[in-house]
Amino acid sequence: MARVVVDVMLKPEILDPQGQAVQRALPRLGFEGIADVRQGKRFELEVEGPVDEAALARVHEMAETFLANTVIEDFTVRVEDETRTGAGS
Repeated sequence: MARVVVDVMLKPEILDPQGQAVQRALPRLGFEGIADVRQGKRFELEVEGPVDEAALARVHEMAETFLANTVIEDFTVRVEDETRTGAGS
């Protein structure tokens, strides 16, 4: 099985109150030098069979109709490399 990742982010022109709250909190926690934070969603899909153009088209359709609100969000679809590293890296 292969992993396909869908990253969903608010469009640049849409305000991101959660991202702004994180950005304001970072200096108080000792993390300086961060000019902006945008918060989004990540979906990891384990796809049965080969990840060919047809499979990616299905995932793209899924993202467009269900995973993202395309009025206010953009999304990207990509196949993730099988050689993943551990959490926090």
